[in-house]
Amino acid sequence: MQSTEMTSELANIEIHGRMTPEFEEILTQDALAFVSRLHRTFEARRNSILQQRKERQDGLDAGEQLDFLTETEAIRQSDWTIPTVPADLRDRRVEITGPASDRKMVINALNSGARVFMADFEDANSPTWNNSVQGQTNLRDAVRRTIRYVNESGREYVLIQDPAVLIVRPRGWHLLERNVTVDGEPVSGSLFDFGLYLYHNAKELLRRQSGPYFYLPKLESHVEARLWNDVFTYAEANLGIPFGSIRATVLIETIPAAFEMDEILYELRSHAAGLNCGRWDYIFSYIKKQRRKTESLLPDRGLVTMTTDMMHNYSLLAIKTCHRRNAHAIGGMAAQIPIKSNPVLNQEALDKVRADKEREARDGHDGTWVAHPGLVPVAMEVFDEQMPGANQLNKGLENLSISAADLLTAPKGEITESGVQTNVRVGLEYTEAWLRGFGAVPINNLMEDAATAEISRAQLWQWTHFPGVTMTDGESVTLGLVRSVIDTELAKLAASMGEKYQESRYEEAAMLLWNLVKSDELEEFLTLKGYELLT
Repeated sequence: MQSTEMTSELANIEIHGRMTPEFEEILTQDALAFVSRLHRTFEARRNSILQQRKERQDGLDAGEQLDFLTETEAIRQSDWTIPTVPADLRDRRVEITGPASDRKMVINALNSGARVFMADFEDANSPTWNNSVQGQTNLRDAVRRTIRYVNESGREYVLIQDPAVLIVRPRGWHLLERNVTVDGEPVSGSLFDFGLYLYHNAKELLRRQSGPYFYLPKLESHVEARLWNDVFTYAEANLGIPFGSIRATVLIETIPAAFEMDEILYELRSHAAGLNCGRWDYIFSYIKKQRRKTESLLPDRGLVTMTTDMMHNYSLLAIKTCHRRNAHAIGGMAAQIPIKSNPVLNQEALDKVRADKEREARDGHDGTWVAHPGLVPVAMEVFDEQMPGANQLNKGLENLSISAADLLTAPKGEITESGVQTNVRVGLEYTEAWLRGFGAVPINNLMEDAATAEISRAQLWQWTHFPGVTMTDGESVTLGLVRSVIDTELAKLAASMGEKYQESRYEEAAMLLWNLVKSDELEEFLTLKGYELLT
């Protein structure tokens, strides 16, 4: 590139966040120029798909029903496959996830024994400026196997000889990175995370016989997948790496996407690797998209498991779709955390994980997710027993037939006082930690992320805005009840924390949670409102 071209590209790029010598190694002029090209080429289309989301939601609110698309039936009916995935992505039996920003956690995840580590800039990451850029530093060093961490007592953490394969999850299309503006506009969080990681690491990954692999979150349609595919094609040509070097796994974690799995894979084709059942966000999306349909009332979160018909049907459809197209179908998250202090409770938690993973492996999934290194052995044992080969692409489920009703019929169950309290507690504790910069938070022996906080506040909204919702004791679920529970939880926290309570962000978390619950409209994302407080 000529220097005059570089000067022109950089003329209207501004960094509003704190800079350090380490950050300057990531936010180089060349890297920023690449991000600016992505922004200027694709920002209008990004805004267009966000508008399409709104219009689709308006239609659902007015009474339209989700269903398989008639205009893409030919894609669903015709025979086509994606190219065979690269060698290091053919066995994905256990994948571990965690925020890219935590250097020690990145090392531990890569060393965990899992086949894949998904380094997260999205739901398990609080998008502070420091987290966003530090995560890029951590991943640059991880790719080159130079990453190390020394704790307060002098213990050193380094990578093992054969660490997990790295996959990166950028932020969703709806999120911005306000600390970087191009031509006066904040850049897309998606393009910022993707662009910096690809720019710094694509050629090094290919040199090491791997590649730039991504997880794509929150997609709601094949049109959104088409946008990602065009971004990939443009980026490969712009950086001079071979077409198809980028491979992406799409999280099916919105209810509209469940009706377009074939189409999403088709749009990505040469860049596709598979689909993943993002179960927590899927439940949140179900509430959000069906928010005006009283037949979609959900019971306590703990009852909406993968064994309910609605959830199981969606995972089976993902397997059938993927295997017909030569793509991997990855199962959902086991969020349990080992309970070292209580062997009995710890065994109960491991038994739940084992049962969940056995169902996934028997159904035909090619791998699964865990949130903690302590769960890798049990998940690995299950898939080693049930899946002797590298994957189960030969398990086609050809006779499976899933209708729209199979995906949309809500499971029955109770709404309890405990369920209301749990949703308030998780919403408060997670949001407070997120506002302090922590995106993966242990709560009640589960590793919670933004998706479970979204379920919590969305259920509270649904229960208080649908007519006549009562708990098992006959008491109505009202805004007054929720406000009372919030106040009670805050009082408990203040009493237990003492002076430290004043240093916390619980009051802000409570204000955010309460405003989201009492709003006449179900807000799109907690993280959009939270980002205003974060920045």
